[in-house]
Amino acid sequence: MNKFSRTWWGDRFIQALETFTDDGRLQRGRSYARGGKVLNFEIEKNTITAQVKGSINPYFGVYKEPTYHISIAITPIAKTRWSEAIQKLSSKASIISRLLLNEVPENIEDTFAGMGLHLLPHSSKDFKTTCSCPDYANPCKHIAGVYYLVASQLDNDPFLLFELRGLSKTELQQKLAESNLGKVLSESLNTKEIPIEASTSFYTQLEKKSLGQELTSREFWLGKKRLPSTIEVPTPSGISAILIKKQGDFPAFWQKDNSFITTMEELYQRVKTKNQHLL
Repeated sequence: MNKFSRTWWGDRFIQALETFTDDGRLQRGRSYARGGKVLNFEIEKNTITAQVKGSINPYFGVYKEPTYHISIAITPIAKTRWSEAIQKLSSKASIISRLLLNEVPENIEDTFAGMGLHLLPHSSKDFKTTCSCPDYANPCKHIAGVYYLVASQLDNDPFLLFELRGLSKTELQQKLAESNLGKVLSESLNTKEIPIEASTSFYTQLEKKSLGQELTSREFWLGKKRLPSTIEVPTPSGISAILIKKQGDFPAFWQKDNSFITTMEELYQRVKTKNQHLL
């Protein structure tokens, strides 16, 4: 069975829904999503609206193929609580760096849970849903079908999780970048690239320089100044592999289901450990 999501956040969104939604309606919702029954859906702030093609059912008095209108509103996090959450996120370099790199860390829900909040759906109380179909159950199969397509949409834009909770990606990253740690990380991420200059030769051109005065043999071999007794070890970059991580787990050129960043990490690890036994 083909998965509706290939990222951890999309899978977690579906898993959360499955904990408080009837399995039978979820199965029919999956078939609706796969069968192209969801004609369209739009996401604006914390509200999802959609049109879903229904089925002919004489039992309910439906003799022509109907189109049902759906509305799903997800409970937003209050602005005051968002301020607290951003302050918590801004204090953790591992989280703020990935958010500024357009990634959603796997442990981000722990930060929200520690404050009594939830970024991902947690219970049926997180949703207020309506459907114009005659089915008495809520969520019905039409709403469930939209749920699955929203989960697949999260693959392309994980920051929809924040938008559905009342905070846009632009506002989130702007507030994170304004924090003390965010300012440092933003400077690293926004470093200007050095332009490539054309070279007239593949070899270094030698230049003659006058010494100004003759050197003694001692000065020639030992130099005028003593070399330092210790060498400072350069500090590693605050964010490793920035160029690779800038485009996120699934950049436009990456067509595989697994994470591009994870694949590159495994490759670098193999290169680092290869032939270690020869040392």
